[in-house]
Amino acid sequence: MANNIKNQQEILAKLNIHVLNPMQEEAVSVIETSKNTILLSPTGTGKTLAFLLPLMETLDPHLEEIQALILVPSRELAIQIEQVVRSMGSGYKVNAVYGGRPMSKDKIELKHNPAILIGTPGRILDHFMSDRFSRTHIKTLVLDEYDKSLENGFEEEMKGIINELPSLNKRILTSATQGVSIPKFVQLDKPKVINYLTEKASAKLTLQTVVAPDKSKLNTLLELLQYVGNEPGIIFCNLKDSISFVSSFLERHNVNHACFSGGMEQKDRERALIKFRNGTCQILVATDLAARGIDIPEMKYIIHYELPIHEEEFTHRNGRTARVNAKGTAYLIKWEKESLPEFIKGSKKVDISKKAPQKAQFWETLFISGGRKDKISKGDIAGLFFKQGGLNKDQLGVIELKQDCTFVAVPLSIADELVDKLNNTRLKKKKVRISVL
Repeated sequence: MANNIKNQQEILAKLNIHVLNPMQEEAVSVIETSKNTILLSPTGTGKTLAFLLPLMETLDPHLEEIQALILVPSRELAIQIEQVVRSMGSGYKVNAVYGGRPMSKDKIELKHNPAILIGTPGRILDHFMSDRFSRTHIKTLVLDEYDKSLENGFEEEMKGIINELPSLNKRILTSATQGVSIPKFVQLDKPKVINYLTEKASAKLTLQTVVAPDKSKLNTLLELLQYVGNEPGIIFCNLKDSISFVSSFLERHNVNHACFSGGMEQKDRERALIKFRNGTCQILVATDLAARGIDIPEMKYIIHYELPIHEEEFTHRNGRTARVNAKGTAYLIKWEKESLPEFIKGSKKVDISKKAPQKAQFWETLFISGGRKDKISKGDIAGLFFKQGGLNKDQLGVIELKQDCTFVAVPLSIADELVDKLNNTRLKKKKVRISVL
């Protein structure tokens, strides 16, 4: 391992980042020199890289043991951080473990200890209780989105995990929310606090209220989607049942979309995000699970189809737009006899009668039954589609390479033709199946 380790400049060059933002610069220097750090910054400002860069400096390349543990409240966040670490190309092994995937998969991946282990509290504690690896060398603990973990009821698991870590000498807590009390068992003694929450995006966020004449609000939602046009956005619902209700309505009106909620299988949730990221569908109908901790690009708008019950949900939903340097709009659909919650201020009514031109769906997602473990790279996939598929560069969309499969965005008009042409071809030494997702 020791020969492949990259320094911070090499990592940033690989990520094509020329300069860190002010929050990241401050976080890197504070975390490097402090035992305990709390990093507070809005969603989408680059907190993951801000704690990963100094974390890498704490690792010993000659030690083949787990040295850093990152606890997260959701599977999506575990997967996202794992992908960021991999894209850094640091030379250190990383693995993510979480509920909802086979334990056998974890056991295979953990046969060789990663330097960095990422996971949800329940699954990490399972591994601790089964004594699958040594905890002696874990010196750095990161509680990412720690407020969400406490809210999700992971307190007991987190307590159990921290009690099993005798060698901790660095703790890093991150959040996009202020004022959450940190339990005593975290043993966060005299932490340095980096707070960028005051620099909220609210100045760049426009709040607009759309009044619906009927209680179901569905026809108004459809009108609003026609008003905003073909732009990627999220429709937020409070309940899983509401998602089914909205999804069925959109299907009947031929509105292409994907759904995302805690009630879905992990595989289906991942695939919904892949289609949303690569532009196969422009609309994600989601619960507050999509308000943070998932890897999706910034968008120009979000829609509160169901009004949020708490201010925190409102803040996090809105955090999906007007991030970093961009402007964005949060639309609130309210029935004419419904009142806006007290914490929503400064929203102006908007007339949505003017329709934006609607463009037809352009992308389709193809599934390929080979991935990283088959030694397949993005270059191999691109080569296959250029040489044998006959695509030009503009016709090849986003490629997402997973451990055992790959997803590729291609033009909808030629998706079936590409499947016929490329299914059962060889990539490296593997014969791969290719189908429309």
